Amino acid sequence: MRIAVTGSIATDHLMTFDGRFAEQLIADQLEQVSLSFLVDELNVRRGGVAANITFAMGRLGLTPLLVGAAGGDFAEYRSWLDRHGVDTSAVHISEIRHTARFVCTTDRDHNQIASFYAGAMAEARNIELGAVAERHGGLDLVLIGADDPEAMLRHSDECRARSFPFAADPSQQLALMEGPEVRRLVEGARYLFTNEYEKALCEQKTGWSDQEVLERVGTRLTTLGAKGVRIDRDGEPPLHVPAAAVKVQVEPTGVGDAFRAGFLAGVSWGLGLERSAQVGNAMAVHILEVDGPQEYTVSKESLLERLATSYGDDSAAEVEPHLA
Repeated sequence: MRIAVTGSIATDHLMTFDGRFAEQLIADQLEQVSLSFLVDELNVRRGGVAANITFAMGRLGLTPLLVGAAGGDFAEYRSWLDRHGVDTSAVHISEIRHTARFVCTTDRDHNQIASFYAGAMAEARNIELGAVAERHGGLDLVLIGADDPEAMLRHSDECRARSFPFAADPSQQLALMEGPEVRRLVEGARYLFTNEYEKALCEQKTGWSDQEVLERVGTRLTTLGAKGVRIDRDGEPPLHVPAAAVKVQVEPTGVGDAFRAGFLAGVSWGLGLERSAQVGNAMAVHILEVDGPQEYTVSKESLLERLATSYGDDSAAEVEPHLA
């Protein structure tokens, strides 16, 4: 099953300042701030929703197609993804912009000063899925993740026009979109991914009720944090899949991306919705237990152990033949 994942590609530059911002700022001089901080640590983490999702799918033995825009500085990141099973041949490389970047400094009191540079992400709107499909022998499913909003809308329009099955996953970009744009993104999706807050926001912005959303999408998946995930389909009773067992909670960044990767892996293997969600939940806790969205390790043994512990031996037995 050929799955393309569209969305952001970015790096996070995280620094720590062993002091307090409040002690460096002078109240009556805030209109003329000119400060620099000597930081003690710099962590550069690979991220971006599309890159995180495809990385996790690659760890499960799939070869997902990453579709997004990056800058000329993408070479090292590309090599990392290629080594972990991701097909990066459809990534558009900007000639003038750097890869999107989040830069954040955190002080002793956990206050933060941060900025986000969208950079090459703005050029994702120039990517044509038809050309990507032609080069790669067709597309069985396209996940439309958080990206340049114009790119997200173009991708959903093109999926409908070309009859590409697609999953809508607006994530943090939902807050920036107006009602007509959200309706345009969601209409006709085979899968719709949101968390609880985004579910309510989607209904508010579209003006559609919960039932009206279900009439327009195939399957609606609502992640519930520590409570797991709810799966809704029109005319079917809702299905609740509890979260997988967690050994230690470290940092939640990328957990939702890992769930989507595990769920899509299950779908590509021909598993049912419940089992696919269990794989998604089991992948999610691997990320929750480490610091960083691509800093984890997952093996056949670790995934099967988590499935068996969380959902029983039958779950692990059904997934096992699909793992390398």
